[in-house]
Amino acid sequence: MTTSTIASTEIFLVRYGTVPEVARFVNASAEFPARGVEVVVETDRGLQMGSVLERLKPGFDPAGESVTEFKILRAATESDLQSARDRIAQCEEAFPQWCARISQWELNLELVDLEWTLDQQKLILYVLCDRGPDSTKLALQAAAGGFGVIEVQPVSSTGLVTIPQSSCGSGGGGCGCDH
Repeated sequence: MTTSTIASTEIFLVRYGTVPEVARFVNASAEFPARGVEVVVETDRGLQMGSVLERLKPGFDPAGESVTEFKILRAATESDLQSARDRIAQCEEAFPQWCARISQWELNLELVDLEWTLDQQKLILYVLCDRGPDSTKLALQAAAGGFGVIEVQPVSSTGLVTIPQSSCGSGGGGCGCDH
């Protein structure tokens, strides 16, 4: 692993998640991870493993648009990597059980993959569907079944299905929104 000491305001592009996402991360560690280095990151979902893609050049974002809450906490240790492998094995074992639950609950969606956060505080269910009533029902059924903190993440052939941006409803933009 190649690392060196840098200021914590450096921004990196990191790929993370079982269904991969790429986002900007602030380097909160004392190391400078090189491309391809596995890192432990803090996202809105919790602690996850990621792979460094590149460091953004200083001055790349003079307007400050790269400001992010996501953080690189550290280069992954052997313990982190083993923990990630253990979580993957747990998800592979649990996959058929979750498929059976979805069928039993008569939900019109298909399970694509599972992912535990590194600290096992949240289970992410990747499902093939639009963000709609069945994905909401799955989250509610899982909560009612006592399965812990579950996040249902719809995916499509183009990647993650995001929540549409909402507007104020005025229709004319008079409130300052851009629609």
